[in-house]
Amino acid sequence: MPAIDRITINPLQCGGRPCVRGMRIRVSDVIDLLAAGLTPEQVVEELPDLEPDDVAACLRFASVRVALPEPVS
Repeated sequence: MPAIDRITINPLQCGGRPCVRGMRIRVSDVIDLLAAGLTPEQVVEELPDLEPDDVAACLRFASVRVALPEPVS
């Protein structure tokens, strides 16, 4: 499964925030755990429904999102 296919956005789930494979695990939850110092392996232990490729997909998704320019108002 390509990394981009692992991230889903459903307006009726988690307030439309990006999630992993349609589960109620938000990309931001994974990024927060990594930012707190957990390794990808520890994130998978903490959230056992995740697969290692999901963690990598979250990082890739976040990287692409922050690389987008902010709209000018």
